[in-house]
Amino acid sequence: MSKTLPAVDVAIIGGGWTGSVIGKELAAAKQRVVVLERGEPRWPSPDFQAPTVHDELKYVRRHALHQNTATETCTFRNNTQQKALPMRRWQFAYPATHLGGAGSHWSGAYYRFDPTDFKMRSHYSDRYGAKIFDEDLSTQDWPLSYDELEPYFDRFDYLIGASGYAGNLKGKLQPGGNPFEPWRSRPYPNPPMKVPYAPALFGEAAAKLGYHPYVQPSALVTRPYINSEGLPMSACVYCGFCSNFGCEHFAKASPQVCVLPVAMKLPDFELRTGTHVLRVELTPDGKHARGVTYVDAAGEEVFQPADIVILSAFSINNVRLLLLSKIGKPYDPDTSTGVVGRNYTHQTTSGVNLFFEESFNINPFMGAGAVAVTMDDFSADNFDHGPHGFVGGGYLQIQVVSGAPISYHPTPRGTPGWGSEWKQAVRRYYNHSASITITGSAMPTRGSYLSLDPTYKDAWGQPLLRITYDLPDNDIRMSAFLTARGDEIGKAMRGVTLTEPGPRKRPFTATSYQSTHLTGGAAIGADPATSVVNRAGQCWDVPNVFVTGASLFPQNSGYNPTGTVGATAYWIAERILKDYLAAPGKLVQT
Repeated sequence: MSKTLPAVDVAIIGGGWTGSVIGKELAAAKQRVVVLERGEPRWPSPDFQAPTVHDELKYVRRHALHQNTATETCTFRNNTQQKALPMRRWQFAYPATHLGGAGSHWSGAYYRFDPTDFKMRSHYSDRYGAKIFDEDLSTQDWPLSYDELEPYFDRFDYLIGASGYAGNLKGKLQPGGNPFEPWRSRPYPNPPMKVPYAPALFGEAAAKLGYHPYVQPSALVTRPYINSEGLPMSACVYCGFCSNFGCEHFAKASPQVCVLPVAMKLPDFELRTGTHVLRVELTPDGKHARGVTYVDAAGEEVFQPADIVILSAFSINNVRLLLLSKIGKPYDPDTSTGVVGRNYTHQTTSGVNLFFEESFNINPFMGAGAVAVTMDDFSADNFDHGPHGFVGGGYLQIQVVSGAPISYHPTPRGTPGWGSEWKQAVRRYYNHSASITITGSAMPTRGSYLSLDPTYKDAWGQPLLRITYDLPDNDIRMSAFLTARGDEIGKAMRGVTLTEPGPRKRPFTATSYQSTHLTGGAAIGADPATSVVNRAGQCWDVPNVFVTGASLFPQNSGYNPTGTVGATAYWIAERILKDYLAAPGKLVQT
């Protein structure tokens, strides 16, 4: 039997970026808010301090900040003809656990979506004709535009202390910036990061070929900075321990650095860790949420009554909670009906390995999670797609993340995987190699979706989430095109003696890392027949439940999601404060 607690105004599931931002906004407006974080509290001091935070075995191999697959994982298959099996360790992506979520262990690469990402179906159809879309693609428009979200992008920029050089201020291109950047109302609050050697060589070659390289925007501050909440951040020291690690320097933006210290001083804000939410509880007619049931750190089941429930967990976990709570109709791939789980995508990444002359010392250990030179010439609709027959695109870059000793030992193809020849190759190439990485968009298909697994359960006896996914033909063609462009640039770089292009191929595999940018399953839209939530992030079927984060994306942009996740968090918080609280009920009528 559950223990019932006193009611609150708002229960938020998840203590990552969206839960922290929205929780603070609502508590500041005198709403009684409780944030339920399933993991443990993790703070830059003392949890992320050197030397223990630089433990590659703990954080990269043993997944100290990632979801515990011993208690909760996913099953995976490529299509409905296969039997889905559980993932016993994370390889294809790194869903997070503990306070801050993926906002603690991310790299900090920071982008806004392109304006065309928000009108994907209509823009491409208008420019190229509807036949540019393969029949199996379920790509659709957002019910929001970039222009509507720009003030919220801007607000998130100044929360996290984004670094970069504006290429487009209020519609006016800036010399030296990214000419493809969407317009922004203000410059980045901090200047761009320094450029390591390999990215500089990439930029040099790309410029010679007529492209437009620029320094990647970053959520790592480049100078001492006081953010928009009055919280201090320190300049990045390029230690190379960003991706999969917490930041000891208060330089990488995270909820613990940028917003939670302010939220936790508010009398109406409560953070409750060690609380694993099992489901959202509904009224008997299924049309209204009463609160949530969770299991606390002592294993006791607790019912937390709430007037509003906000799902702010990691993208695929939001979808699982909707399915477990019976909110919205589950998607059926046989009939293409239902919405929950529909339009799930991963991201179409690929790369080109580069090997240099021994006189070119790359120093891969001198990096940071987001330090890179990038080009957007093949992102979004920045090039003519007509001759190529696919939609979407991606950016190309060299990003020097870390030369960590366990994980980083590049050798050319054909090198033995062990023994003296392998050791000789590692010595030869450790300091003389780099990779061009390509981060591409991903289109949804009718056959790729999320559902509850009928066989496997988690530690609490609930069905695991089942992922059914494979790369569509559209994305295979796109990856081949982008990777060939990367190979051309690699061959043009000074000092390069060998290039190894690796375009993405089918079948999609869950046994190698590709990206943690999992999106969709609770798509935002204008039509309840093809979306889970309306333009306010409000569930069509249960109006006092809101969904946040990348689960809202109808398809995946080539750009990293956190900027758009942050902007939509502020947007949804404002919709709740200005619209829902004034007149609780459906904010969009159908």
